[in-house]
Amino acid sequence: MQTRILAALLIGSALTGTAFAETTVVNDQVQLVPASVNTPKRGTTMSEVEKQYGAPVNRHPTVGQPPITRWDYNGFVVVFERDRVVDSVVTSG
Repeated sequence: MQTRILAALLIGSALTGTAFAETTVVNDQVQLVPASVNTPKRGTTMSEVEKQYGAPVNRHPTVGQPPITRWDYNGFVVVFERDRVVDSVVTSG
């Protein structure tokens, strides 16, 4: 079940394209602010990500079929399918 949810989120993300923005609330209204964090591009290999960004703060265990892996960095998260980036997301921390 958890794998299906992750797969649905990844597919939805792929269909909507990559957005580089953060959300913020000003006067009770949500606004988008362009993100200033450089993140890995789709299709980059794990070894290229580690070479460019260094070792991740946390490596989550691989789950599902096809294998999905998540690496956490300070400021962003990278999601891999097999050994290729499928998405990277800016985080608040």
